[in-house]
Amino acid sequence: MPQPTHVLLIRHGQSEGNAERRFGGHTATPLSPRGRRQANATADALKNDSITAIYSSDLARAVETAKPLALATRQPVITTEAFRERSVGVMEGLTFEDAAQKHPEEYAALLRRDFEHVLAGGESYRQLLDRSRNKLDEIIRGHRGGRIAVFSHTGTICILALHLMGALDAPELKPVWISSSNCGITRFELRADGFVRVLTVNDTSHL
Repeated sequence: MPQPTHVLLIRHGQSEGNAERRFGGHTATPLSPRGRRQANATADALKNDSITAIYSSDLARAVETAKPLALATRQPVITTEAFRERSVGVMEGLTFEDAAQKHPEEYAALLRRDFEHVLAGGESYRQLLDRSRNKLDEIIRGHRGGRIAVFSHTGTICILALHLMGALDAPELKPVWISSSNCGITRFELRADGFVRVLTVNDTSHL
């Protein structure tokens, strides 16, 4: 049987926006000093994992997190808009408290994990799923038998993890959330016969 394909979904390190409890969305917020330490620790943990490809959201906080692993493995970071966080539209850049005050309906829809709700000026989880899964499926087809590191964001990683598990194929979707800490690693093994193994979820033991 052909070798399985391994997919590692890695959330970016703590950003300045995370530290200030602000919505990041598509905002180009950089890593905080703590985030840079987390990125280095993640690279150190994965440098001997035989990574064959590194992909990243094109947002600064994800690219910054991917770079230490790229240096350690001599692999390029391939960036794509497809792995960006969900755009939260009018709430981008606001603190959670300000967003709840200024945009209570949008904030409530976000907390409900309403899959189809399109945030004002932003996206729905359905739209996030469509853009991110298509790219991930393409990457997996192009790296059969490899070990792929994907640096992304908490919302996108949740959606991609549920996609790989087949949890988003039902006609009716229940609100489910898989949380990722900064630099948490979620690992999948995808076998050629279609069997999917979830090896770790939000592993932060390296931090």
